[in-house]
Amino acid sequence: MKNEHEIMARDTASYLPVFSRYPIVLDHGEGSYVWDVNGCKYLDALGGIAVNVLGHNYVPLVEAIANQAKRLIHVSNLYYTEPQADAAAKLSRLTAGGKVFFGNSGAEANEGAIKAARKYGHMIHPEKSQIITALGSFHGRTLATLTATGQEKFHKGFAPLPQGFDYVPFNDIAALEAQMSENTAAVMLEPIQGEGGVRTPADGYLQQVRALCDKYDALLIFDEIQTGMGRTGSFYAYESCGVTPDIVTLAKGLAGGVPIGAFVVTEKVAAAFHAGDHGSTFGGNPLACAAANVVLDAVANDHFLAGVRDVGTHFKQALTDLQRKYPAHIVEVRGAGLILGMEMQRNEDAAAIARRMLEQGVIINCTAGNVLRFIPPLIFTKKEVDELIRVLDHCILDICDRGGL
Repeated sequence: MKNEHEIMARDTASYLPVFSRYPIVLDHGEGSYVWDVNGCKYLDALGGIAVNVLGHNYVPLVEAIANQAKRLIHVSNLYYTEPQADAAAKLSRLTAGGKVFFGNSGAEANEGAIKAARKYGHMIHPEKSQIITALGSFHGRTLATLTATGQEKFHKGFAPLPQGFDYVPFNDIAALEAQMSENTAAVMLEPIQGEGGVRTPADGYLQQVRALCDKYDALLIFDEIQTGMGRTGSFYAYESCGVTPDIVTLAKGLAGGVPIGAFVVTEKVAAAFHAGDHGSTFGGNPLACAAANVVLDAVANDHFLAGVRDVGTHFKQALTDLQRKYPAHIVEVRGAGLILGMEMQRNEDAAAIARRMLEQGVIINCTAGNVLRFIPPLIFTKKEVDELIRVLDHCILDICDRGGL
């Protein structure tokens, strides 16, 4: 048996200490479950933070990766490859015929979207460069994307930050209109704020944002890194709002765990780009695209998406039932499909419940201080939801009603 303490000690000695890790060493997975090096089994309701959309050890994905690795892993974007051509064509069809660029992560996808907005804006006027984002948002860890992130805690210690970013409260259309002008290049929003606490848009809000962008000839960017790839029960979250963005970004679940990111732009935005304006050495390599092709084929399927909606409805109702059972401790349940959040009354309760759930064999996480976040693989079943709810019920009782830490 592998020594988990030795592995953790070795990691601690050598790895940059930027993650607050839970004290387990994961070893392998199957479906919605993972096992640690001691053989302990966990129900994974975090899915690699919304990445493992087809669960763990999905055979067609594993086989596609292995087969592609035997042929070509990487050749650079100086050449065409069939896996990239196929993945781009599939993603373009799912995004109203837009032009696709592949990077390696969500941050890279959002960097590309920001560059596209600036490039398009500069074609209209040199001063058209302002990017407006929402407070509570999360767009990445690079300098530009952490600046785009509307949370001051991510900005500390990294000044001077790139210029040209402004923030407004999410769901406040009057505040957004007050910030906009002819110099606004883009408004960048998550259709549902994931890391920010699973915050959902008010009825009509995204439609009003679209109208303001049209008024000021600004681009609308939807960051679908966490909400895309079927997470809400439609391929993109924005589809349920009847709003079409000018740029959409994807990553996380796009290749089921293989690193990849993408941004997709309309034809008018694509016209601003020329050879040499953007690039990536590893982006869209054959291995990542072979994986993405398998995931796109599986997820962009009406039957699959109907299953996400069905299980998501069951899950949200079960969480709502817990809210009714513990009204003094649970503030709100929100979300759609399989991105759900349960806001607790106290930060310390949420953190303690996440730890206790892990001890009881269920992986979730706590975000925005007091929100329990549930973003499991999209293959999650009602039976697995019920298993999670039983454990969560006991943990809320222990932590909140009995005060146990």
